[in-house]
Amino acid sequence: MKSRIAIACFLAGALTAPVAAYATGTAKNTQAADQTMSTTQDAKSANAKEAVSDAAITTKIKSKMATTKGVSATHIKVDTDNGVVHLSGVARDQSEKDQAAQIARDTKGVMSVDDQITIGSATNR
Repeated sequence: MKSRIAIACFLAGALTAPVAAYATGTAKNTQAADQTMSTTQDAKSANAKEAVSDAAITTKIKSKMATTKGVSATHIKVDTDNGVVHLSGVARDQSEKDQAAQIARDTKGVMSVDDQITIGSATNR
């Protein structure tokens, strides 16, 4: 009688052990998948914030250029990528080019300025 109970307990344990191991493995896989998804969502959120921030930087620079005497916001192109401002276009003279670059440098969030503005006459615009 005792041996039958021992055998029954042994069989019950043998049958439940794989189920418990499977459940533990599934829980770990689910947790790992949740962490991966969370990391992916965080990265997407960071990219969205970065894009908004870059757009905000560009807008601030263009607005400041539009209100600054001696700088043409229509002839100088501003693009921002990861806080790096790229300036291009044609300035009337060195003073306009310098002012545009200084406006960009003084804008909050700007990491660096890539000044590719050329100096030319009104006919080059």
